[in-house]
Amino acid sequence: MAFQLVPALAAKDYVMDLKLCRVLFEDNKYYPWIFLVPMKENTKNMTNLTMEERFQLMREIALAEKVMFKLFPCEQDNVAMIGNMTPQLHVHIVCRQKDDPDWPGTVWNSATAKYEPTQKQAIIAQIATEMR
Repeated sequence: MAFQLVPALAAKDYVMDLKLCRVLFEDNKYYPWIFLVPMKENTKNMTNLTMEERFQLMREIALAEKVMFKLFPCEQDNVAMIGNMTPQLHVHIVCRQKDDPDWPGTVWNSATAKYEPTQKQAIIAQIATEMR
């Protein structure tokens, strides 16, 4: 069986593939938000990664945080791996502002507003360019 995204992640917008992870974009203009999904089959949590894969995941998280802070200056970035609802290892990287609709609470089941399609594609292209 080859790597496949579970349906909830497959519905997200593709940004690019890194060495370990597929980068996906959450279409919510209140929160600049991406996901890193290790491209390894049957990976539900960190215990399914080798130690080198774990180190690579941390490198890719660090890169993603740097890019998101550069493109979307924010008060706080949130990095989270939950997985209760989506049973595939994925890392959320979310930029937060003190005046966002859910501050200081979490973004789970949060306010949503979609980007205009051309704006969304431009942001995805910016993220991909910066992550190269």
